[in-house]
Amino acid sequence: MNQDEAKRLAARAAIEELPDSGVIGLGSGSTAKLFVDEVGARVKAGAKYRGVPTSQGTRAQAEALGIPLLGDEEAWGEIAVTVDGADEVDAKLNLIKGGGGALTREKIVNDASKRNVIIVDESKMKTRLGEAWAVPVEVLRFGFDHAKRALGVLGKISVREKSGATFVTDAGNLIVDVATGPIDDPAALDRAMRQIPGVVETGLFVARASVVIVAGANGIRKLVAR
Repeated sequence: MNQDEAKRLAARAAIEELPDSGVIGLGSGSTAKLFVDEVGARVKAGAKYRGVPTSQGTRAQAEALGIPLLGDEEAWGEIAVTVDGADEVDAKLNLIKGGGGALTREKIVNDASKRNVIIVDESKMKTRLGEAWAVPVEVLRFGFDHAKRALGVLGKISVREKSGATFVTDAGNLIVDVATGPIDDPAALDRAMRQIPGVVETGLFVARASVVIVAGANGIRKLVAR
């Protein structure tokens, strides 16, 4: 099984975590995109879902599939379940997210959800966060250099670019990727980063996964948060 096949297997398994109807969170990224495709097929078959997309890219995809969506400023009520991907998952089911730059919206939707289901392929599982991925941090443009220098104390930094230009989030902010190496205490690092003036949000999702669905050569396994 290659990585793309594993991602699709995880996306299909996540469909079984959805209620029969109601408000659901729609994640961003390559694996979540496959899940949104599956939701679109269910809606076409008659399922009554309303989605809260975590990025403009996901909104455009969901609209094209005919999935009814709630607005950014609309009252969502309780989101029954959100399904999203992750860039890295540690042994305690903490996450690094934000490889696609949607980390702030993803965290807001995550926080508003009763349950959070994370779908990944086996390569995303690590003993500690930071083994393979830098921590994305969304930063305001105002005072950007000050925040960037403060983040540089916590690890090796790089300002994210895309197609040769500085990457800009859906909210108009910038992303600093902070390579820390393996992280002993993700919660403490998250607090330290968020205390820096100008930092909007970090890609550290600590104790925010209800279930992690992992797809690999031996099929699907579900890891449940304790």
